Amino acid sequence: MHAILKWAPRLVVAFVAALALFGWINREEIARLHAVNTLFAPDKIVANFSGMNRAFLSRPVPRGDGPVWPLRQGDPLPMPIAATDWQQNRAVTSLLVLHDGAIRYESYLLGTTPDDLRISWSIAKSFLSALLGVLIEEGAIASMDVPVTRYAPELSGSAYDGASLLNVMQMASGVAFDEDYKDYHSDINRMGRVLALGGSMDAFAASLQETAGPPGELWRYVSIDTHVIGMVIRGATGRDIPELLSEKIISPLGLEAEPYLLTDGEATAFVLGGLNLTSRDYARFGVMIEQNGRLDYRQIVPSDWIMESTRATSPTAPGETGYGYQWWVPEDARPGEFLARGVYGQYLYIDQARDIVIVVTAADLQFNAPGQHQGNLAMLRRLSEAASE
Repeated sequence: MHAILKWAPRLVVAFVAALALFGWINREEIARLHAVNTLFAPDKIVANFSGMNRAFLSRPVPRGDGPVWPLRQGDPLPMPIAATDWQQNRAVTSLLVLHDGAIRYESYLLGTTPDDLRISWSIAKSFLSALLGVLIEEGAIASMDVPVTRYAPELSGSAYDGASLLNVMQMASGVAFDEDYKDYHSDINRMGRVLALGGSMDAFAASLQETAGPPGELWRYVSIDTHVIGMVIRGATGRDIPELLSEKIISPLGLEAEPYLLTDGEATAFVLGGLNLTSRDYARFGVMIEQNGRLDYRQIVPSDWIMESTRATSPTAPGETGYGYQWWVPEDARPGEFLARGVYGQYLYIDQARDIVIVVTAADLQFNAPGQHQGNLAMLRRLSEAASE
């Protein structure tokens, strides 16, 4: 006992040193895990959404060396009191309203600036949809009917075995996936920890085994479906997403700032929600989509693809919001009305009949409260109507 007591201080020192060494070696992983666990903390969420590359691995998406595509300034749009209150209540960080390609209203709130590269979350899905439309037209991918395992054989034997590219595009893969952001143990949060700790998103997708129904029969919003689209694209082309997205979509847009994508530990892009752009650059993408894939005299995305991908073709249940190829379509949508939507209040709203594009970035902790999306959509429609009068 005396010998143990004699050596105890040294043992404690050695144990503390070992812990310190472990922490030093794994400091990046620990920092990323802390980041994902505090990402939505009320006192950090706004700053976090403007600096995701400070906490997560990332890769640039080169903007190309072309000139910046100018966004014209239109007549100022008077903002009604209800819209001002809405911005405050919904923790809006930026709002752009464009009519006929010209900015009618632009604001930056809660300390954000026009130069911030803001996380888009699931708006990124619609960028990937545009890229897929280009690749299908070019013949890099045979058709929407091919099984995903044709180009991503590592999914053989997983819950995705038997699903087609069309199924995952329409969020009808049949894969069981819990998308509850408030449940620490949900699939979406387990996926977030894989990303934060530098794991493999491909391996995570291939590990899923449970299904909720046959492919193509049941619509369920499953974010990992979009990662599978990315796997298909990479397998079919032998190229990675940042490179392809830069060449086919980003470079032709004439963006102001170089975007970036979050990645996993294998430098694979987090395509389902990791794209970061300035608000004005989201607007440039929106204008191109609103003009059926065309910007000035250049057809960037096939017009047929824009029309097909933004129709409500998914097998949603009666009364549910419609869904196309990674685009949302309101249940009572007018022709040419659709939107991209991300958690915590991100929106890219398009009303082709009125020639309107609206960009919203936000840090709304109540984004999934009952009726919240319907209220947001009502405000977007009100702004669209006011800007087109």
